[in-house]
Amino acid sequence: ASMMESYIQSGKIASKIRDEASKMIKEGTLVIDLVEYVESEILKSGAEIAFPCNVSLNEVAAHYTSPAGDKTTIHAGDMVKLDLGAMVDGYIADTAITIIADGNIDENYTQDEINLHEEIVEASEAGLEAAIATARAGIEVSKIGEAVHEAISEYKLNPIFNLTGHSLEQNNLHAGISIPNYDNHDHYILEEGQAVAIEPFATNGEGIVNDAPGHYIFSYLKNRPFRMKSTQRVLKYIQNNHKFVPFSGRWITNEFGERKGSIALKQLSEAMAVYAYAPLREKQDCFVSQKEHTLIIEKEGCTVTTI
Repeated sequence: ASMMESYIQSGKIASKIRDEASKMIKEGTLVIDLVEYVESEILKSGAEIAFPCNVSLNEVAAHYTSPAGDKTTIHAGDMVKLDLGAMVDGYIADTAITIIADGNIDENYTQDEINLHEEIVEASEAGLEAAIATARAGIEVSKIGEAVHEAISEYKLNPIFNLTGHSLEQNNLHAGISIPNYDNHDHYILEEGQAVAIEPFATNGEGIVNDAPGHYIFSYLKNRPFRMKSTQRVLKYIQNNHKFVPFSGRWITNEFGERKGSIALKQLSEAMAVYAYAPLREKQDCFVSQKEHTLIIEKEGCTVTTI
């Protein structure tokens, strides 16, 4: 298959699973069930998992996925960001949606909060629409950021200034180009045929994320010598199975057991053999929404693969 066909194919798979999984987002759903549904459906479709399924709640913007045995439960009115990626021949579809969880919302939130939360979700959607309308060959990435910021500002809300979209290449989720959510004066010009994931985040907070406790997502960095046999084994396993794109700590503990897996991941990240991502949480603990599509840049506009 051609590169373009693979991008279209992975996009179809990712958007179908995103839409199906969205229906599970309601009162009482366990985050781990949502995550495992998404990941197993990607594999069932014949694609590969481009990164662990992220389910980030409320003030957490990104980079949460369930560890083994996760008891985290979704409650009515929670702002649930579902971010997933599928890969066909190494060509990635990265897409995200925010759903306000169904159920008796007014038991948990006031009407004013409910209205605000709906606006936050709408704002990231408007930001993405503005970005898609702006994206074409020859445009500076900061112009896309400016369009996102402007759309979100109409709601009197902020984008997340220190999170960005990113270019995609074969077997490479973050291929070096960042797509900002405001005008950051980056004069990089997009070219025809480039694949980018654009992901506006909106919040009623100041729009900065900081690291939260815990590490659930990892990336392979480089080979290192280790004294402990079990850590060597885990590293070998990661090199063989997860060399190119991020992986979940849960996959490692499922394979090697809770204790061995956790010790190995700790040693590997301390030695910088793997990189550990912290969940990212809004600085003022305000709610955050996200909407993301993957697009291929064209002369006159772009093709959205994850529609």
